[in-house]
Amino acid sequence: MRRVLALILCALLLCGCTARAPQEEDGKLHVVTTLFPYYDFARAVAGDAAEVTLLLSPGREAHSFEPTPLDAVTIANADVFVYNGGEGELWADDMLAAVGENIPVVRRMMDYVEAEEEEFVEGMQSAEAEHDHEHEHDEDSDEIEYDEHVWTAPENAVTLCTAICEALCEADGANAETYRENCAAYCAQLRELDEAFRALRARSARDLVVFADRMPFLYFCRAYDLRYRAAFHGCSTDTEPSLATLRYLIDKVGQEEIPVIYTVDLGSRKIAEAVSECTGAQIDTLYSLQTISRADFDAGETYLTMMERNLHALERGLA
Repeated sequence: MRRVLALILCALLLCGCTARAPQEEDGKLHVVTTLFPYYDFARAVAGDAAEVTLLLSPGREAHSFEPTPLDAVTIANADVFVYNGGEGELWADDMLAAVGENIPVVRRMMDYVEAEEEEFVEGMQSAEAEHDHEHEHDEDSDEIEYDEHVWTAPENAVTLCTAICEALCEADGANAETYRENCAAYCAQLRELDEAFRALRARSARDLVVFADRMPFLYFCRAYDLRYRAAFHGCSTDTEPSLATLRYLIDKVGQEEIPVIYTVDLGSRKIAEAVSECTGAQIDTLYSLQTISRADFDAGETYLTMMERNLHALERGLA
């Protein structure tokens, strides 16, 4: 990663792009976001007044993302740069340390909500195994790991959308009224979505969600008082569980007669298929939306429409 960042900084210096003011070229605010939820929020707030760019291309795995020199140029030419922060975007912190002063407005979204510590629940791949796998270079580290999927709870999405709105207003005061009107309308839709999940939770017979995959829905589960079991935590890159974890999931699904187990968007179905074969449980997908498939992106799917998919999928699983 250090070598990649060195090449990126060289590209920035050679092209001289940090001196360019993109808004002066076409009259539009240029907004760059790293992840799909923030891209979608920014589009909803900006309307036609800004050009919004998604840095992480559809279908690409966010946890293994490494910026290219072209990505660096795109960021440096932004009027507003919106990123998530956390372990998954340390590259952004490093890049901003070098060129951030050239970007008029920067927002780190994890600063706007109360971050939850990554959680290891019963049956999940052990914390010790994950720590050994991901932090072999720093065995003595006791740094807290936070779950980074802060947008999965619609109530958090309202807060994040509002923060993006204020960023756009700061960068483009002439269109501030438009941005705030768009934000108010969009946040009303987010609150309706939140109420739909709360209504589902109130009428549900179950409160346990089983992920035969990683589990990037900590904020969502906390918001709606849902219990969960999973093979891996939210930011895990592993796809092969231990035999103990697999056996635990099979036993748990069988004992509680769970009708539906879940995989996550762009995840592997191997674990789910094994659990399903042993228990008869159906397999469905919940969308964390850190990224989005190319097919869904091209079809015009949004945070709201994908979360509605989650609502329908949970209706089947919590019945």
